[in-house]
Amino acid sequence: MSSATTAANPASYRSSIVIIGVLFFIFGFVTWINGPLIGFVKLAFDLDTDAKAFLVTFAFYMAYFFLALPSSMILERTGMKKGMALGLGVMAVGTVIFGTFATMRNYPVCLGGLFVIGSGLSLLQTASNPYISILGPIESAAARISIMGICNKVAGILSPIVMGVLVMKDVGLLEAKVAAAATPEIKHELLNQFAAQIYWPYMVMALILAALAVWILRSPLPELKASEANAADADGANGRRNSVLQFPHLLLGVLCIFLYVGVEVLAADAIGTYGKSFGIPSEETTYFTAFTLAAMLLGYVIGLFTIPKYLSQERGLAISAVLGIVFSVAAYLTKGYVSVGFVAALGLANALMWPAIFPLAIAGLGRFTEKGSALLIMGIAGGAILPRIFAVYKDIYDFQLVFLAVAAPCYLYILFYSLKGHAAGRGNARSGAAALA
Repeated sequence: MSSATTAANPASYRSSIVIIGVLFFIFGFVTWINGPLIGFVKLAFDLDTDAKAFLVTFAFYMAYFFLALPSSMILERTGMKKGMALGLGVMAVGTVIFGTFATMRNYPVCLGGLFVIGSGLSLLQTASNPYISILGPIESAAARISIMGICNKVAGILSPIVMGVLVMKDVGLLEAKVAAAATPEIKHELLNQFAAQIYWPYMVMALILAALAVWILRSPLPELKASEANAADADGANGRRNSVLQFPHLLLGVLCIFLYVGVEVLAADAIGTYGKSFGIPSEETTYFTAFTLAAMLLGYVIGLFTIPKYLSQERGLAISAVLGIVFSVAAYLTKGYVSVGFVAALGLANALMWPAIFPLAIAGLGRFTEKGSALLIMGIAGGAILPRIFAVYKDIYDFQLVFLAVAAPCYLYILFYSLKGHAAGRGNARSGAAALA
């Protein structure tokens, strides 16, 4: 079933949107729990630096780098629908590993579990992102991805709240007890009891993921052929191409995704550490990720109603990049809760970036869509690298200056991509996203 056929069949189109929306909700919950999880592992595993705690995001997001291309090969064999189900199954295995070994306070194996979760998400995202992009006309892909973003960020708002209620409640009191423990044995027992609280939430999450895998297999989700739905100019006006590496707008888009995801994770997962650097209590910083994601949710709602009716994908991306620069500078120039508020506001700046960058980068790839999508998913590894740079250097230099030095150049490049990069090598082809300028 082609994207045109799907869009022409309202019932099939709506049911497909709902099913993919559920998937985006689930991997939003699993992804954005990493923010409060950083605080959890630092205390539970008695880590002495933030850099060690930020291995959570490093292990999770590096899976995208290593597994994205293999995921595209798997999808060529399984199709997108079975590939999504397989991704959910792999995620379920990863959550079981993390929940089990967190209780044992075995940090290396827990990081392995997070890598497995990221591997499943890599497969799921390599399938679901191009799927939603080609489910209907490519020029309205940003609006559909905005719907998915709303599902993702609602889950992201809920995940730190759930984590805070079930695991991180009264964490400040526990930190005081651990610091005042009379003997190493008492300290060890306190941390064992705290770590054990993560077990059942992750086991329940694993059951939900496994159930969803079965549901996807039995669902009426149509199997789309990307090579048919997104073939606008792969062999047309720009000349015949025989490699995915012959699309400059895609390669520039991969770097754009890398930098975007890096600053997105920086604003969402590092905001708690950023707030604690001002001396804000842990009981409050646990929930800061939810504020960033609430700002992103607002941005997705704006995108849903403005793209492409009032704004092209490129223009929405340019406005978002400018906001990112402004909010980053404002965070540096202010202190305390006000500065944290500007970091959270980066969620608004970041919201329209993925919905715009992804369809702009895959537009017109035709039979290379799956491989192009895999390269873009590899770019998600930016979420591993940039927050870790912040975590390492925040203890050496002024943490606000380090945050600005990481974030501002990323937004400047994203601005370049919105203005020029997305059209590189597209020639005069009037198709896909290039026709929207």
